[in-house]
Amino acid sequence: MSMLSLGRLLLPVGWVLAAVGYYGPWIAHETAALTLTGSDMAEFVKFLPGTLDGSLRVVRQLFYLPLVAVAFGVALLVGSKPLRYSPALRFIVLALSLATSIQLLPPAWSLGSLMSPEFRLQPIALGICWLALAGFRLLGRLPIRLTGLLSFTLAILAGILPVWQMTEIGSAIGAVYGMPVRVGWGCVTCFAGLAVLACAGAALALCWDSVTPK
Repeated sequence: MSMLSLGRLLLPVGWVLAAVGYYGPWIAHETAALTLTGSDMAEFVKFLPGTLDGSLRVVRQLFYLPLVAVAFGVALLVGSKPLRYSPALRFIVLALSLATSIQLLPPAWSLGSLMSPEFRLQPIALGICWLALAGFRLLGRLPIRLTGLLSFTLAILAGILPVWQMTEIGSAIGAVYGMPVRVGWGCVTCFAGLAVLACAGAALALCWDSVTPK
């Protein structure tokens, strides 16, 4: 199997796994109210005692990186001519990316709150993601080795940085819950999807120049 075929096969699998996993539980708990999804993590960490007193190194926006990696990965590659994805598949993954990227917005928001320093970055990131998705055909004309490398880089960053944050705050969450933290299936699925996307991006980055659209 060629590198191009391998990347073509792995990309949709990675996009779906990462998106579905983001909606699933990242912190599992028997009580539903204490179960945290990917987007919940970005909000929950604000209220940890260590975050409030500054003793924890928390950059809560890093928990949104998987969303950005999926949206930009789709925008960069779903319209690529060498990959030859069908119109039906393009529609499905574009719709999935649009729906998933809405998680960049805070749970309860207003136009005024989105302009506050705390949340300002999130609507900006959402707007950039949607612009990229709207221009997927134009981005699809870029050399696939370049877009594959960009997708690989995004997937790696979206995998490593949230994991680093979870290791920083794991004990703090456990202290709040009064029990050791259990990683949920959503977290495992999301990072498995990002690993698949990294492999796919690496495969495409190794493609020969002959696959570059003319």
